[in-house]
Amino acid sequence: MKKYITKTIYLLAFSILTSSITTKITSNWKEPDKKITLEKLKKVLVVAFFKTETNSRKAEDQMAGYLKGKGVVAYNYLDDNISATNEELIRDKIKADGFDGAVTMRLVDMEKTETYIPGNISTYPSYYHTFGGYYYRNWSFNRTPDYYSTTRTYTVETNVFSIKEDKIIWTGVTQTTDPSGVNRLTEEVAKVVYKKMMEEGFISK
Repeated sequence: MKKYITKTIYLLAFSILTSSITTKITSNWKEPDKKITLEKLKKVLVVAFFKTETNSRKAEDQMAGYLKGKGVVAYNYLDDNISATNEELIRDKIKADGFDGAVTMRLVDMEKTETYIPGNISTYPSYYHTFGGYYYRNWSFNRTPDYYSTTRTYTVETNVFSIKEDKIIWTGVTQTTDPSGVNRLTEEVAKVVYKKMMEEGFISK
């Protein structure tokens, strides 16, 4: 009995841990034979494109936290004096200020799906099958109401650019199901993307 309880607890814990992972990579590409060593990086510009400025800033802060003090958030760096439409000015400024690379995170799509969940009907136990038991209980079943469950799936594109070479060197698309806020969304995306880069040998400590 004790072994059964212990096994049940382990299975429950495993289920909780795995169910919390709601982000997966759907596609990715990297430049062949390209590798990055984190210790050699000096400055990395972090840029996020979400629907609101608040969410973009939250995402940039979250991503910068993974770069161990080497990440520079765009909302503090790219001020109003730099026109967003002047590509050459932005490129020259980033190079002049000594950036090694840039990481971008962009919300590509948000899909909302509604699923119909029928109510459950449960009959009374067999000892209510007599007329007296049936009449006393008044109803032959209990019923939970029907309802709709809404699932939200966020598609995010993450890119890594080499500033010195002025080109993209890694890109990936992730899908996250029902995150509890922007912080949770970017945290999961960053973890999954980082793990993928490590597995591919794209980055090393």
